[in-house]
Amino acid sequence: MSNNHLDNDSNTANSNINDATVESNVRPEYDDEIQKIADYVLNYSIDEQSLNPTDAWNTARHCLMDTLGCGLLALRFPECTKHLGPDCPDQITPHGARVPGTSYRLDPIKAAFDIGCMVRWLDYNDTWLAAEWGHPSDNLGGILAVADYISQKISAKDKHH
Repeated sequence: MSNNHLDNDSNTANSNINDATVESNVRPEYDDEIQKIADYVLNYSIDEQSLNPTDAWNTARHCLMDTLGCGLLALRFPECTKHLGPDCPDQITPHGARVPGTSYRLDPIKAAFDIGCMVRWLDYNDTWLAAEWGHPSDNLGGILAVADYISQKISAKDKHH
């Protein structure tokens, strides 16, 4: 067998490896379920599409107030508060998300955890009978943390312009 044959085989093998690792820059379509969720989040209007928008807004307000009340009361329990705060003692997060009832301004992921920990500390076993398995407050830690973080960044940007 000549060296040329080995070189050709080697080049062919390398060519196939290189071709296989080149990524396409064409984004595939989202799957149908993800697209439906995104469309719902972006396009649904309580005021235009609910049978009783006043009840929907009032229910949302009551759920939020209940959640915040449970979270603030949980701050009286050292077993809860020991889980809260920055991951490193003198950590500073510019424009960090605020954790209600504390002086913490954290990265949005840690703030979501802290808020979630607070709001479910006392609310963990209340009765919630509904078609879905989740409690109304289960998502509020993430929603409040991300919303506040984005708001803090926008506010800081506006102050500098």
